[in-house]
Amino acid sequence: MSGDIHKLFLHLAWADARLLGAVRAAPTPPAGVLEEYGHVLGADEVWLARLLGRSPRIAVWPSLTLAELAEVAAAVHEGYRLYLATLDDRTLDRTVAYTNSAGHAFESTARDILLHVALHAQYHRGKINLLLRQAGLEPSPTDLIAFLRGAPAATTRVTPPPPGAG
Repeated sequence: MSGDIHKLFLHLAWADARLLGAVRAAPTPPAGVLEEYGHVLGADEVWLARLLGRSPRIAVWPSLTLAELAEVAAAVHEGYRLYLATLDDRTLDRTVAYTNSAGHAFESTARDILLHVALHAQYHRGKINLLLRQAGLEPSPTDLIAFLRGAPAATTRVTPPPPGAG
């Protein structure tokens, strides 16, 4: 199972890099894109902090510039790379106690937390791609199968909104 977890996190770093490239290519990032991508990274950092038993370095919904997003992404991905290098079945099954942002105490296995991080990020990447497409910009498909096979996912062309449209 740890091999699958490693694969998911290689995908996570690849997908974040693709998405960051798409956001950088926008003349101006559409409303909500930086906030949504910041949340992906903020949530990833909060979960990493829980796994490591330390305080998070950024908020779960941080307000970051595009340049700051790139810096935070690099730091968070490096943190997971180092953490994943320590994994085995025993550490995957370790129980992690934490308090969520609403103040409720929970316990989850490291395995469940890592699966959540990978899936949560993909959900928000989809929202970001939708915002890019709605603004007439090119989205960046980040499907796992495209990563695994090394070939882009099938896409449809972006049709820019008509002049004067919202």
